[in-house]
Amino acid sequence: MGRTNLILLFVALASSAFSEDKPNILFIIADDLNDNIGCYGHPLVKTPNIDKLAKEGLVFRRAYTNFPLCGPSRNSFMSGLYPDQTGTHALRALLREYAPDVTTMSQHFMNNGYIAARVGKIYHYNNPKDIGTPGHDDPASWDITVNPRGRDKDEENLIQSIDGIKGFGARLSWLAADGADEEQTDGIVATESIRLMKQFAAEGKPFFLGVGFYKPHTPYVAPKKYFELYDPNDIVVPKIPEGYFDTIPAPARKSLRQFKNQIGMSDDTRRTVMRAYYATISFLDAQIGRVLEGLEEAGLRDNTIILFTSDHGYHMGEHDHWQKKTLFENAGHVPLIIAAPGMKAIGKETQSFAEMIDFYPTLSDLAKLPKPAMVSGVSLAPILADPAISVRDSVLTQIVGGYTVRSGNYRYTKWGAGGPDLIEFYDRSTDPEEMVNLAKNPEWRDQIKQMDALLDTRVKAAQKIPEGLQRIEPPKKKKASQSSDG
Repeated sequence: MGRTNLILLFVALASSAFSEDKPNILFIIADDLNDNIGCYGHPLVKTPNIDKLAKEGLVFRRAYTNFPLCGPSRNSFMSGLYPDQTGTHALRALLREYAPDVTTMSQHFMNNGYIAARVGKIYHYNNPKDIGTPGHDDPASWDITVNPRGRDKDEENLIQSIDGIKGFGARLSWLAADGADEEQTDGIVATESIRLMKQFAAEGKPFFLGVGFYKPHTPYVAPKKYFELYDPNDIVVPKIPEGYFDTIPAPARKSLRQFKNQIGMSDDTRRTVMRAYYATISFLDAQIGRVLEGLEEAGLRDNTIILFTSDHGYHMGEHDHWQKKTLFENAGHVPLIIAAPGMKAIGKETQSFAEMIDFYPTLSDLAKLPKPAMVSGVSLAPILADPAISVRDSVLTQIVGGYTVRSGNYRYTKWGAGGPDLIEFYDRSTDPEEMVNLAKNPEWRDQIKQMDALLDTRVKAAQKIPEGLQRIEPPKKKKASQSSDG
């Protein structure tokens, strides 16, 4: 064998060993996706590709965001820190303006020999306003960034909204679009992600690839064929009992009535909106399918850890609310599927609680990387071996002004300092929709007291600044809407 061939053989063997020692990370995140997914039991929504991934991985039935708003949620899971620890509670708060020396999840992989790339939205983005730009990115988190812009952005003049106004960030709006999937921004996210995976495979580089889809965030835009999957007559509109809003604290009412233009819609309009949301989920599902197929074609599937999720949950008329930023199950609950090479719990489900800050230590653990000392999450990796075990007995979620904790079958929410008129308590075993506030029911006094103590313990831990984390308070900026485009 000649010297050149020996060198090529050595390089090939070295690349192979390098890849085997370092599994790739494919981090796929949707924007504003609730659990309206086939594998989560939705009776109408068609998501064959996500369902297929569920059969190849582990479905977490009780995974939750730590803050149901785009910016704080994404800063939190990318840093592995609670929002109170980073100090980022506002939609557009930049992580490093508050925690300048934090080592983010993808940065941690970069520090351990990986190439880190982002396609689309991982940190906050003015969606759809900033499509085609870096958004509120963190440059230190990436070696490579791609900012797609598709036909949906160029044809915004065609989009309809519930009140005819063309501000699409938080407005319920939709378009059954012309053209192919690949022309839409999320279609380009899939195309560019596939291109990068093939490039990394050819180069023999282990990678952390963040695939950030922009949908199903408003405006609900998808090619017409996805709208044709759904008959409006099949869509069930959530009903609200008369007098319901008198049974919950004033801050809870305010969180549900934050979008004034969405109150009092007709049932026909509600079905139109829900159909558009469902269509956009199915479009998103098709793009996820393309990415997973591209991973397979690149020969990378057997050495890649896949995590699929959304930045938070989403209301579709439940509690007469649309979108997010509440402390109910609908806004807090997120889909989570993890598929890893060699895992035992393939095609199974787990009832173990999980929080989004757990992603960082979980992926580090699965890749055999050390967990940075200041990360607050816990690893979910043991559950991939035994889905019957739990690594958490509760989950904590917050918005500005309030906190909520889920434990067992109960949800307990406290606004401000608490007190009789500022708490909510739900028994989800009999009230899974969280419509009957038992906070003033004397029969539940002892359980409420226990949940109050649990919440206080969880909040104190989530507010404790980890040793070595530098926190600063940046100069206050002009106040902007907290719900316009997250």
